[in-house]
Amino acid sequence: MSTSDVLARICATTRTDMAARKAARPWTAIEADAAAAPPVRPFAAALTARVQAGGYGLICEIKKASPSAGLIRPDFDPAALARAYAAGGAAGLSVLTDAPFFQGDPAYLRAARAACDLPVLRKDFMVDPWMVAEARAMGADAILIIMAAVDDGLAGELAAAAAQWGMDALVEVHDAAELERALALPCPLIGINNRNLKTLVTDLATTEALAPGVPADRHLVCESGLRTRADLDRMAAVGARRFLIGESFMRQADVAAAVRTLLTAPA
Repeated sequence: MSTSDVLARICATTRTDMAARKAARPWTAIEADAAAAPPVRPFAAALTARVQAGGYGLICEIKKASPSAGLIRPDFDPAALARAYAAGGAAGLSVLTDAPFFQGDPAYLRAARAACDLPVLRKDFMVDPWMVAEARAMGADAILIIMAAVDDGLAGELAAAAAQWGMDALVEVHDAAELERALALPCPLIGINNRNLKTLVTDLATTEALAPGVPADRHLVCESGLRTRADLDRMAAVGARRFLIGESFMRQADVAAAVRTLLTAPA
């Protein structure tokens, strides 16, 4: 099964699961929960503050498993990982909440956010604006919009819903066509994922090829395939100073030290 087929299967499963949640809990209840959630922690601004201080804005991911890698971290403790990331110098967190494919859970997001002061992105496959309110209800400060998974109409609805709740949206693209579509959205954070959805091959040259097409008023976030300080510096050369890193940190015994090393290594 190709990766694009996997993405379609994940989105179909997400829609089915979401429909069950919507049926079980009326919109008024979700809306009330979202309105009562802790105040939003500015996500994009936290990354920008690190960049303006001369460093890199690092989004560190809390991910237990993935469809391709299976179980990534057996001793999975979202709160402990959040504290470690914060201690290491992360600017924000990304927490997987998808259960069927990534063994995620909304409880992981709540635990991670409660354990530190960092803003948190809900990493999930957003297929309906209802999920944006749901994200805010669980305490998320930002959402992910995957252009490969949505049409332009839905992308716009998701971005509008995020703005309505005061949340940022990280808009993820994989190629030039998706980037062009993403730039039509009023979202400053543009994520370039270096993983090819059809081959699963990760290549930093993807960011190098697409970065010139990202306008100066948008903030480029480089995703996937980042393991060393040299990788970050290579991406910075084409304008990326914000990064999302997950699996490589998840496999480290001392997560805080791994983050600190990456951020403080000599340029």
